[in-house]
Amino acid sequence: MRNGMHTDRERCVRAVQSKDARFDGWFFTAVLTTRIYCRPSCPAVPPKPENMTFHPSAASCQQAGFRACKRCRPDTSPGSPEWNQRADLVARAMRLIADGVVDREGVPGLAARLGYSTRQIERQLLAELGAGPLALARAERARTARLLIETTALPMADLAFAAGFSSIRTFNDTVREVFALSPSELRGRRPKNTATAPGVLSLRLPFRAPLNPDNLFGHLAATAVPGVEEWRDGAYRRTLRLPYGHGIVALTPQPDHIACRLTLSDLRDLPVAISRCRRMLDLDADPVAIDDQLRTDPVLAPLVDKAPGRRVPRTVDEAEFALRAVLGQQVSTAAARTHAARLVTAHGEAVEDPEGGLTHLFPAPEALAALDPESLAMPRTRRTTFTTLVHRLAEGTLHLGAESDWEDSRARLLALPGFGPWTVDVIAMRALGDPDAFLPTDLGIRRAARELGLPSTPAALTARAAAWRPWRAYAVQYLWATDSHPINFLPV
Repeated sequence: MRNGMHTDRERCVRAVQSKDARFDGWFFTAVLTTRIYCRPSCPAVPPKPENMTFHPSAASCQQAGFRACKRCRPDTSPGSPEWNQRADLVARAMRLIADGVVDREGVPGLAARLGYSTRQIERQLLAELGAGPLALARAERARTARLLIETTALPMADLAFAAGFSSIRTFNDTVREVFALSPSELRGRRPKNTATAPGVLSLRLPFRAPLNPDNLFGHLAATAVPGVEEWRDGAYRRTLRLPYGHGIVALTPQPDHIACRLTLSDLRDLPVAISRCRRMLDLDADPVAIDDQLRTDPVLAPLVDKAPGRRVPRTVDEAEFALRAVLGQQVSTAAARTHAARLVTAHGEAVEDPEGGLTHLFPAPEALAALDPESLAMPRTRRTTFTTLVHRLAEGTLHLGAESDWEDSRARLLALPGFGPWTVDVIAMRALGDPDAFLPTDLGIRRAARELGLPSTPAALTARAAAWRPWRAYAVQYLWATDSHPINFLPV
């Protein structure tokens, strides 16, 4: 873990001089002579070390009066892995800021979700990131504005509103200050072949190499719920429930990025949609650090060397995933998809897909809470588990969002009827994003363990897996890849 790497001046200088892209997003280089800030892999000639200062965030650079480099475009670097591998206050706050909470609810809303005072949050963010929540949200707005400027033909007034700015003047001033170009100049610099279908945004989602798309997209395609998700023409497509409306996204793996096509009913949802897609695909992970740790185990090393860069397939909607995990208890993947599809057809909100194939949003907990439990075609014990979870989510006594404390959420889930370690840990791994979640009772994991000569009983396997911490969720991906059997949802 490279927590606070920007304070290690010697390592930062070496990374900049070697143009090491692995460190993009971990820290930013501010150049005192030019007053610009860059990502470590900037192709320009590196400045003299005495002219470099290092910052933990783009917002910190902007606060100090530096402008974004026009060559390396630091605003398009992958996000810091810190916020997806930690569950402390700062990490949870950063996940919420990326999800647009400050723009929608203000700093008091951010504080209320986290259960801290605004002063405590300000103090901790300033101490670790050199910028408070408003400055961090402003940096996110600037990045969204640039995306809209370069990928749409929207009038600037509409674009400013969609990016979250309160006025055209603030929008113009922020863009000039951050990018040293006016909005019109930015639009004039975009490539000529950026035209897309009306209402469609085409974006590139960066990641740290290596990335192995096989398990990532293979798992999403194998468990896709008809009407909500599909695999078509090399792209994973799904519907999105968003704060201001809904959307449809198509994600296609490319060698150096994920191609993303978004159709949104309200453009204000753009930053949230991007954040959730990145999180679903685990694009801000640090695969080199993860794989290096797993390679220390001689049993895992050949699996990692064969297909490095495996990611944990996650979700765009934590509540949806939890409900689907319960639907899939003790049944095959095919049966779980069938159960979920029936629920979607009967109770999901209909949407229009210009390309056909996608028909509904997955039902929200609030809609499912109004149903007669007897109308749900499932065994009585699972119906009780499902309806209890639905009501906890609908009434707000259980939160499974970006602000969730992983251990608290685990405890609350285990207290529900019908929830055992497997269900809780698969939700922790794929919905909450805990990189150390582990599934020692999973049948596929136990089969893989036996084939590899690892202990296969849950207790012995858990003890053996201690050496894989804090990346056991990634070890699960490598173990699953050795199992030729279909994916199954197994014990509760």
